[in-house]
Amino acid sequence: MVRYKITIKGIVQGVGFRPFIYRLAKLYQLNGWVLNSSKGVVIEVEGEKTRLDSFIEAIKKEKPPQAKIDETSVQELPSKRQTGFTIKESRNKKNEFLPISPDIATCDECVKELFNPEDRRFRYPFINCTNCGPRFTIIEDIPYDRPKTTMKKFKMCPDCQKEYDDPNNRRFHAQPNACSRCGPKLTLFGSEKGSQEPAVSLVRSQKVIDCQDPIRETIKLLKEGKIIAIKGLGGFHLACDAENESAVRTLRQRKKRLAKPFAVMMTDIDQVKHYCNIGEKEKELLLSPQRPIVLLEKLPDSTISQEVAPNNNYLGVMLPYTPLHHLLFSESKMVLVMTSGNISEEPIAMENKEALKRLGVIADYFLMHNRDIYSRYDDSVLRVANNEAYVVRRARSFAPCPIYLPFKTQEILAVGPELKNTFCLTKENYAFISQHIGDMENLETLEHFEATLKLYKKLFRINPRIVAFDLHPEYLSTKFAQSLENVRLIGVQHHHAHIISCLVENNFLGKVIGISYDGTGYGTDGTIWGGEIIIADYESFKRAAHLRYFPMPGGAKAIEKPYRMAFGYLYTIFGEDFKNLGIDFTRSLNEEEVEVLKNQIDKGLNSPLTSSCGRLFDTVSALLGLRKVIDYEGQAAIELEMIIDENTEESYPFEIQDSQPFASYSSLIIDTEPVIREIIEDMKKGVKREIISAKFHNSVVKFTVEICKRLRKQECLNTIALSGGVFQNIYLLTRLTRKLKRKGFEVLTHKIIPPNDGGISLGQAIIAHFKTNSNRSL
Repeated sequence: MVRYKITIKGIVQGVGFRPFIYRLAKLYQLNGWVLNSSKGVVIEVEGEKTRLDSFIEAIKKEKPPQAKIDETSVQELPSKRQTGFTIKESRNKKNEFLPISPDIATCDECVKELFNPEDRRFRYPFINCTNCGPRFTIIEDIPYDRPKTTMKKFKMCPDCQKEYDDPNNRRFHAQPNACSRCGPKLTLFGSEKGSQEPAVSLVRSQKVIDCQDPIRETIKLLKEGKIIAIKGLGGFHLACDAENESAVRTLRQRKKRLAKPFAVMMTDIDQVKHYCNIGEKEKELLLSPQRPIVLLEKLPDSTISQEVAPNNNYLGVMLPYTPLHHLLFSESKMVLVMTSGNISEEPIAMENKEALKRLGVIADYFLMHNRDIYSRYDDSVLRVANNEAYVVRRARSFAPCPIYLPFKTQEILAVGPELKNTFCLTKENYAFISQHIGDMENLETLEHFEATLKLYKKLFRINPRIVAFDLHPEYLSTKFAQSLENVRLIGVQHHHAHIISCLVENNFLGKVIGISYDGTGYGTDGTIWGGEIIIADYESFKRAAHLRYFPMPGGAKAIEKPYRMAFGYLYTIFGEDFKNLGIDFTRSLNEEEVEVLKNQIDKGLNSPLTSSCGRLFDTVSALLGLRKVIDYEGQAAIELEMIIDENTEESYPFEIQDSQPFASYSSLIIDTEPVIREIIEDMKKGVKREIISAKFHNSVVKFTVEICKRLRKQECLNTIALSGGVFQNIYLLTRLTRKLKRKGFEVLTHKIIPPNDGGISLGQAIIAHFKTNSNRSL
């Protein structure tokens, strides 16, 4: 007889791991016990050695579908001649921690019960089991037990308690376990029936709609064109009929979101095929337990309102992932806009009273429940290219799953950038990247940031004494970091963080040529960077090449108004002759504003220089008349990508120059002036915008490959890392990756971490670790 103590770390709580171990031990006729602790799952088991070895092997091969094992340690102990196998109470030890399961879409078994009239949970909108349901959004602390979740106020009825206590039942220790007798309930709130105004008065009256079935009443209201705020896993969605143009337009006006695409939810894959092109990889993602939003190409004859995704060839589509969703869609067969419950740029509404107050000017009705949400959670967004999935926004069902590191880190907080903010906490071999927080441009988002950070520090037992931040002095995240006391502050350059986040994701431990193309990043020379080619490792970087600087007249206003950026290019290149170019763009400019912009550029007043690749895309988009003023970040570049003629292989000329005289560093400069000159010539010739867009994109690919070839020879490096928001452009990403590989380069790209600023915090944290760790060992 042999006795083992087995400790398993990873996502092993809230995923049915203990009953799995219980059943496995019984199968192999082993004795002992299993329990949850604050550092993982602990097992003491004894029996014949061959059976024990088979048991350990079976744990790895047959683990529950949502479990993720990071570490398994086995210690041999003297035999106790134990009898039977039990599940013991959880243990909580100070400073011990473990990863936590994200929320999981409703499993097939629960869906089957949901629609079975003979089942006691028939049409119960909160059905769940150990394989599915809310997790991270209801957890207040670890170990993951019901008293430490928002389900603690619901006392289980005898039937539910019996399931909960039975190791052979799939609801054994399913912490959100409940039924219609003892669990959460739905309520429909709204204004007087027939009212055409949003329910502004709800904050005061909180009027309950008297109806027998809130779900069926909600479907009726949606079919009438109403806007409904629906409480989900991590907050509220704002829903309306996606084929009702008037309803969608009204939602845009009330939400103050004039053009940014809305996500939609559809009933099933068959319905998706009716509106979108869908490949096997997209289908796999849509049906996965994560159920993210997946960007799909719209069919030309789609009846989805053009207001859902204006000037965009893609729809963000998701399938039902909660029991409530399944009931709404199976009984309505509608396609619904399901966008985050907020006014533009604010965090998603989470609590009932908060939703009534903040969304009362948007929603006509509110479908609510009384299960509290502990952590806000937006939907994740993915895109597929070359049959590979790429994360655009990492939130529901992905966070807070950690990135497992190939080295141990200190306890570090990285506060991330301003746009698409996430923060990152590191401890031991884990990097915990928060869910998408949003743009840190207002007090509400900062409060969301601080509340989520407090939760992560508590859950993962992290007390950081090192804090990494972006070099931009005006970022709210930077100011937050600098307000902290008794910590060591480490400033990290924006584009260095981008590249290191890509290296960490790919477990690459060496030095690379990093291509970091984005909109804005504070440079070490005080200018605005964004078209950067750097030689980087985990501790340091040097700027090897960049796009030529051009002015941004009006500073941040040139981001909101790309025509200003385009003017900056034209005035720098052509001087006063810009007036004689004979193109619609220059004819459309306001003469008085032009004089102001010229004065700003000539005198260097509020007209910073930028090497930004994102601003170059904005310039071309504005010149072509696609987008002169944006309604959301990246809109001009997105609309430029949408019109590409993919059959065009031509490109524009460019120049690569040595560094400017007296520069404090030696770097190559990519001069895009020839690109702009030739675009102007094509416009004057009447060349189609679709072809100009393709030639421009091909030029970016071509000059990037050329720079990489030069740097390979100069630096003896053959690995390229691609990062930055510009690489959300799938045409650019796939073309560039393919051409680099043809030239013999190894190419690293993002897949599980967004290439945009949502991945910055990971890079910040790891750079801070290597800058402060005297050993700097990998």
